[in-house]
Amino acid sequence: MTYTVTLIPGDGIGPEVAFAAKRVIDATGVPIEWEIVEAGGDVMYKYGTPLPEETIESIQRNRVALKGPITTPIGSGFRSVNVQLRQRLHLFANYRPAKSIPGVKTPFENVDLIVVRENTEGLYSGIEHVVVPGVVESLKIITREATERVARFAFEMARRDGRKKITAVHKANIMKLSDGLFLEVCRQVAREYPDIQYEEAIVDATAMRLVLNPHQFDVLLMENLYGDILSDLTAGLIGGLGLAPSGNIGEHYAVFEAVHGSAPDIAGQNVANPTALILSGVLMLRHLGEQEAADRVQRAVEQTIAEGIRTRDLGGTATTSEFTDAVIARVQA
Repeated sequence: MTYTVTLIPGDGIGPEVAFAAKRVIDATGVPIEWEIVEAGGDVMYKYGTPLPEETIESIQRNRVALKGPITTPIGSGFRSVNVQLRQRLHLFANYRPAKSIPGVKTPFENVDLIVVRENTEGLYSGIEHVVVPGVVESLKIITREATERVARFAFEMARRDGRKKITAVHKANIMKLSDGLFLEVCRQVAREYPDIQYEEAIVDATAMRLVLNPHQFDVLLMENLYGDILSDLTAGLIGGLGLAPSGNIGEHYAVFEAVHGSAPDIAGQNVANPTALILSGVLMLRHLGEQEAADRVQRAVEQTIAEGIRTRDLGGTATTSEFTDAVIARVQA
C-alpha cells in the first residue's frame, strides 16, 4: 500500500527540518508519496492568507500531514496557522509525549509522560475583542462535547498503550463553571475505564510537582491553554523543544508537527535540530500502522544522539545534514 501524505515545510527553519524528516522517513522504505503544499508568513504575498485553501484541501484529501514550524506574529498580524488548522480540521486532541532520550543530560532520568490537550476551544482559541479603547475581553469556552471527546481519546490511548493513570489538570477552584464542567465530564468518562487510575490536580500545583518529581505522572489531560504551557514544561524535562514531537488528531484527519518555533535567526544555516520533527514522523508512522518502521526510526535517533552525534543546541557540532545522514545510516543498518 502506498500512502499519500501532505508535507507542509513551513517557514524559518521549517523547510530544513521538514525535508530532513522526509529523508529519514523515506529511508525506512515505507511507500509514501509526498504532496508538498505551502503555509506561513512567507506565502502571504502569494495567496493573501498564511493558510491557503489548497493546503486545507490537500490534508482533507490525504487525511495525514507532516508540518514544519510556522512563524506566528506576536501581538498583531495574521492569526496562528496552527490554531486555524486545528479548528478547520477539527483536530480536537493534541498528543505530546515527553520521553527521555539516552545521552541527553537532564535533571531527571527515565521521564515518560504524555500530555493530552484539548485543541479546539478554551481561552487559547483566541476569541477576543475590544470592549472600549483600553479594555479587551477574551472568552474561555468549554463545552461538554469537546471535553468528552478529548477525555475519551485520552482514556482509549492510555488503555491501548498500557498507561496506568490519567491526571485531569484544572483550575476549577477559581473557574468553577468552565473548569468545573471540564472536571465533571472527565469524571463521567473515567468511570467507564475502571482499569485506569484517575486523579485531578490544580494546574499551578501540577507545574510545581512536575519540576520536583515528574515520575509521579503518567498521562496529563487538560484544556487548551494549560496544555500549551505545561507541554513546554514537560519538554524541558527531557532536554528542550528540539526533542519534543506532537500529533494533532481528529476524527478524520491528523497533522504531526514539531512543537518548537521557526527560529528565523538560524534559518538557512544548516544548524537546526531536526529531531523533534523526525520524532513527529515516528508518531505519524505509528498512526499509519507502520510500527516496525517507527521503531527503527526511534532507535536510530536515540543511537545517534547517544553516540555523540548532536546538533549544537544539544552541545554537539553536527549540522542538520550530518545529523540526518547519521540517523538514516542507522535506520538502514
